[in-house]
Amino acid sequence: MKRTPASIAARFFALSLTALSFGTAALAAEPFDDKFRQLDELLPTANAYRTASGAPGHQYWQQRADYTIRATLDEANRTLTGSEQVTYHNNSPDTLTYLWIQLDQNLFKPDSDTRRIQTAPSREAWTKPQGDGADGAKFEGLRNVLAGRDFDGGFKLSNIRTAGGAPLKYVVNGTMMRIDLPAPLKSGDKFSFAIDWNYKINDAKVLGGRSGYEYFEDDKNVLFEIAQWFPRMAAYYDVAGWQNKQFLGSGEFTLEFGDYDVKLTVPADHVVASTGELQNPGDVLTAAQRDRLEKARTSKTPVIIVTQADAEAAEKSVSKATKTWHFKAKNVRDFAFASSRKFIWDAQGYRKDGTNVLAMSYYPKEGNPLWEKYSTAAIIHTIEQYNKYSLDYPYPTAISVNGPVGGMEYPMISFNGPRPTKDKKTGELTYSKRTKYGLISVIIHEVGHNYFPMIVNSDERQWTWMDEGLNSFVEYLAAQAWEKDFPIGRGDPRDITAYMRSTNQVPIMTNSESVLQFGNNAYAKPATALNILRETILGRELFDYAFKEYARRWKFKRPTPADFFRTMEDASGTDLDWFWRGWFYTTDAVDVSLDNISEFNLNTKDPEVEKAWARARHAEEPVSVTDQRNEGMVRKVDQQPALKDFYNEHDDFTVTNADRNKYRETMEGLEPWQKDLLKQGKYLYLVDFSNKGGLVSPLILEITLKSGKKTIERVPAEVWRYSPTKITKLLVTDEPITALTQDPYWETADVDTSNNSWPRKAAPSRLELFKMERKNPDLMKDFNTPLKGDEAVKADDKSANANGGLNGAAAKQQAETQNLKPEVDKAPARPATDLKK
Repeated sequence: MKRTPASIAARFFALSLTALSFGTAALAAEPFDDKFRQLDELLPTANAYRTASGAPGHQYWQQRADYTIRATLDEANRTLTGSEQVTYHNNSPDTLTYLWIQLDQNLFKPDSDTRRIQTAPSREAWTKPQGDGADGAKFEGLRNVLAGRDFDGGFKLSNIRTAGGAPLKYVVNGTMMRIDLPAPLKSGDKFSFAIDWNYKINDAKVLGGRSGYEYFEDDKNVLFEIAQWFPRMAAYYDVAGWQNKQFLGSGEFTLEFGDYDVKLTVPADHVVASTGELQNPGDVLTAAQRDRLEKARTSKTPVIIVTQADAEAAEKSVSKATKTWHFKAKNVRDFAFASSRKFIWDAQGYRKDGTNVLAMSYYPKEGNPLWEKYSTAAIIHTIEQYNKYSLDYPYPTAISVNGPVGGMEYPMISFNGPRPTKDKKTGELTYSKRTKYGLISVIIHEVGHNYFPMIVNSDERQWTWMDEGLNSFVEYLAAQAWEKDFPIGRGDPRDITAYMRSTNQVPIMTNSESVLQFGNNAYAKPATALNILRETILGRELFDYAFKEYARRWKFKRPTPADFFRTMEDASGTDLDWFWRGWFYTTDAVDVSLDNISEFNLNTKDPEVEKAWARARHAEEPVSVTDQRNEGMVRKVDQQPALKDFYNEHDDFTVTNADRNKYRETMEGLEPWQKDLLKQGKYLYLVDFSNKGGLVSPLILEITLKSGKKTIERVPAEVWRYSPTKITKLLVTDEPITALTQDPYWETADVDTSNNSWPRKAAPSRLELFKMERKNPDLMKDFNTPLKGDEAVKADDKSANANGGLNGAAAKQQAETQNLKPEVDKAPARPATDLKK
């Protein structure tokens, strides 16, 4: 039978299928790891409350809790005393026989579960003296352990009663309290009850935590940042029932929305920053301050409400009188405040579309000149950017407070720690580049938390990443809009590779209290994943629409991971199950290796062309050593030319008439389009890739051609669907390829770029040489060293403040405030000691 190119092609594909079948049979013993199987086996079944599209269902419901609170701050004794009335609305279809209340201050009880389950780092890390404080025992850490044993923390509860005054039966279990209802609470009904309480406020510099006080030795004043300060309703919802997991320090707060009416009685010379709107400015502010506050609403720059001179004057004495500040907040899930006579206060209004907000900053003089320059500007920038990517900020105020807490968020108010460093000798306040950008970054992050989870109200106790990861992603976008090359350390794929290579990690979809490498797992990895989804997989247009749709759907509601995953797919029209599975449910990494490349040219069938091509390939072969050494040898046929014949003049590359006849016959049997195909002169390359990291990823191929021209070919991740470990990709070009690079812009978080190029590239590095030094102990010299005076000793012994903190809170503060790329210039390591400052 005469073979046409069509029949040859058919045979080729038949052979290919045969080979594939044979290969599959040979590997039948190994189960196929389907990286693209659907998430149906992992996600909950859609229902009337939560739809398969990721939107709230037509029967979606959530509970509500309204609070009336009266509290008094005792500065001298560092205590807070209060009374609250809670009205709980049962909007669920269920009848409830008891209520669960969160008692987060019980974390500070000496016998709390949090303290009892604390573990030391590995024995090696505990005893290893690291000058930079990475490992080893630290002064602050040991102080925290010892002080925690003696601190009488936790709520002191009393008079738990109905709104009518009847006592209620209750049981306290760690950081949770169950109140047994006098009668079942039916669907649609509400129940009001009251609680009296007090607690000792923790020294945040000693005991850590998400709130507390800071004592200023220089002027003997105190700054309070108060949160988790009242018994709060636990959440009850369709997926989890009562969210009454114990608060162990890492898994934050799952709360219900409601209205708050709060009166705070504080020393008369204090300034209070709070969730909500001030109801009685005439009682607590001077006429000048009220006038400045009004001007700030329309000002284009911050207006100073309480000046530094005002604050410094207030620091000089302590008022024994009190004032009551009255605040109201509508539809918020929590309430926090800060109070001090040290506060400078500035404000600026911002209005656009659905947002009309007064941005305000409160800070002691120790925060300047950094805070007056950047804090309020950073608040407004955050709202501008988050509105762009999620939803319009709905609240009337947005506040940033400088105090002892490094970074923590509450509705309308956030606590942010970075401030300048004071020179111990001159008193001069200066700040480093890291402090400057650390402040801007943490304000963006904490103010951004108003959106996630204060409005898009995810279950923080269960899933840290749903607020921290999403918020870190939008923070990354906002930081880029602040200035070019903003040194933010989370979001760019190249910054997550070291973590992705590590073995000490768990999937993102891990309960908040069990997360390892908290900052990397719950903040950086999900932020990076979403950046890759936006830039590399979906593209900005599809991603931005879907992300904003998620925020719109779940504004003032409680989404779950399934709702987020489904919404992103539904609104983008893209199956992303493979992406969620790999990035969120595994610890696989992206490591795509470019293993092999082979070049092919189409055979034109023309003997003149093909034999010339073969002759050229033969000429490119190296000359054998024997032929090189025989060069110049006098040969027999050279001495007797008569011995030469036809074969001395022709070789295997000579075109014969038989070749020409065969070519003519072949061409006569081809269709016109087939002849044109043979003339195109394309270059075909088979490129072998292997997935060494396990996480499937798109291929981004930079192709460099012989002419120097470069092109980018983007191949969707579905290229791995039939073979998740090894694939061969066909590339077609008009001229020879001279170089090929996978992921040239480092956009997929590939953990090993050394195997991404053909030809392979040597990785440049530097070798540092050191002098050999031997330091012999010199007892005589040490003995004769002059003893320093008392003043010098005191100056040397005075150390800078540093947070110790409970495990979860310390991890939280570190994660919130260390979101910067490391600076190039590092300070020399301090000498190793047993206990480090």
